[in-house]
Amino acid sequence: MRPTSLTSPTSPAPHARTTPPAPASTTVGIVGGGPAGLLLARLLHRSGIDSVVLESRDRAYVERRQRAGVLEQGTADTLRGCGAGERLDRLGLVHHGIRLRYDRRSHRVDLPALTGGRGVVVYAQTEVVKDLIALQLADGGPLVFGARALAVEGADTARPVIRYAHEGREHTLACDYVVGCDGFHGVTRDAVPAGIRRTYERGYPYAWLGVLADVPPSCDELVYAHSARGFALFSMRSPTVSRLYLQVPHGTDPADWPDDRIWDELDARSATDGPWDLARGPITAKSVLPMRSVVTEPMRYGRVLLAGDAAHIVPPAGAKGLNLAASDVTELARAFAHLKDTGSAGLLDGWSDTCLRRVWRAEQFSHFMTTTLHTAPGQSAFDTRLQIAQLDRIATSPHAAAELAENYTGLPPVAGPRPGPVAGDLTPAAP
Repeated sequence: MRPTSLTSPTSPAPHARTTPPAPASTTVGIVGGGPAGLLLARLLHRSGIDSVVLESRDRAYVERRQRAGVLEQGTADTLRGCGAGERLDRLGLVHHGIRLRYDRRSHRVDLPALTGGRGVVVYAQTEVVKDLIALQLADGGPLVFGARALAVEGADTARPVIRYAHEGREHTLACDYVVGCDGFHGVTRDAVPAGIRRTYERGYPYAWLGVLADVPPSCDELVYAHSARGFALFSMRSPTVSRLYLQVPHGTDPADWPDDRIWDELDARSATDGPWDLARGPITAKSVLPMRSVVTEPMRYGRVLLAGDAAHIVPPAGAKGLNLAASDVTELARAFAHLKDTGSAGLLDGWSDTCLRRVWRAEQFSHFMTTTLHTAPGQSAFDTRLQIAQLDRIATSPHAAAELAENYTGLPPVAGPRPGPVAGDLTPAAP
């Protein structure tokens, strides 16, 4: 089976195809053109499986959304394997360690030494999205911007349908399968009946103030700082742009944080008895990020599947959000390819359970990083000493440090069920 393609050797340049017409039917309908939906479309294309991606926003908006910036080893390898590695390898910053700063001390966690050679790559989600959009428009299936999904109907039938609005008109897309990559507030989640869907959720009593600054990073690796004043994270987007975060109360207005106050607070929270010089510069963007943990089970109902933020959200301290989404769709693309090649739906039938085992492990790690590094409102001195003791344990125990490093760089895939009997069909949907 050849994948749907809207280009030929004489087709216009990719920028001319930002809103190609969508067909009336496809094999896999993907709601959401963020990294999860785009990566799934790319992986399906390389396996010869048709798909259509519907994205509610325009291309410019999608390509400038500021999100995660740390890629696990497996995520980076997947992007390289599907042809999205050129800019990643040229512009991405390979990191072999992170720094924990607490009680005026600093400890480096050597990631490769503790994991058998694994590290992470700092490469902004905005750049991942740009790369995947360019590939999709160059030789992939339809990617329709400005297509707002209204509902997913018939999840428990053989032909679910996506209703969506585009350019002032309502359209339908009939699919063999629908994959929701449209986030927690997307419509795809509603296709799973309330009586079947169960959501587990935990909130945190603080948020992050995130800023971009036109200044070289003060450290060549990420710095996670625990402080009685609150948490701070020192990251980067490039050798000349810093990405910085401060723990702030819920409801914080970024306008209440002028630049000088942000730099002063970053300086105070990262204080150490060792050498440290915080580089300051012009701040170009500020935003407040809420923090919560959410898991929805199951991730599949009938022929509708949920991936990425549509199924789970993690607090950002563990750098797992984008990586979990990539893991979801990588496993899903493998299951679809297995169904196409063998006729067996075994991997697809076990996909939700397989993903959820990894999701819960990532939730546990993200919760650990969050509660160990942040100072809760009204936190007692006893609780603070417990946090210091845990950080000391990581600094002095190779076993504790290895546990952190293995989770941070990405655990191997969780073993899923063996392929089952022949069932299902992945032939192209009839027009």
